[in-house]
Amino acid sequence: MHLTCPEVTNGTIYSVDAEGPSCKVTDATYLTEAVSDLEIAYTDAAGRTTPDFINLGAGEIGGLPLTQGLYKWGTDVNICTDVVLTGTADDVFIFQISKGLEQASAQNVILVGGVQAKNVFWQVAGSVAIGTTAHLEGTILSHTMIAMKTGATINGRLLAQTAVTLQSNTVTAPLQ
Repeated sequence: MHLTCPEVTNGTIYSVDAEGPSCKVTDATYLTEAVSDLEIAYTDAAGRTTPDFINLGAGEIGGLPLTQGLYKWGTDVNICTDVVLTGTADDVFIFQISKGLEQASAQNVILVGGVQAKNVFWQVAGSVAIGTTAHLEGTILSHTMIAMKTGATINGRLLAQTAVTLQSNTVTAPLQ
């Protein structure tokens, strides 16, 4: 069931109750299942052991060329300049972040060599902030909240246990 809504060009807004825009679909059961699925995915990503990289860049990954693997930080992670994920179509990137993720305005996560957004996972225990006109690739699994600032875009999914806030953003589901 898809609705037309000024906030959404293509997609659906779901709500557990009467709150939200008038064009929403109220479906508590669907949302409960979705949150359960998020928690399973979050726990799976967080539970991965033997990281390939630990505390890379002391949490500042902007400007670094990253290859496939499991990355783990005990700090916040910041993207202050573009970051490039390099690999093949089958390569998987999992970023375990024990605090928050902040991407600066107008900075980008760029996929090179065939890397696919569907294989990039950002597991974040804290909050996530995507700056104005920034672009991110992959699925964000946030234990708290995700805030996309005006004009920010993502080729991926935004999944949070508490809230996702959007301000004139483009969210494109990755190709399967």
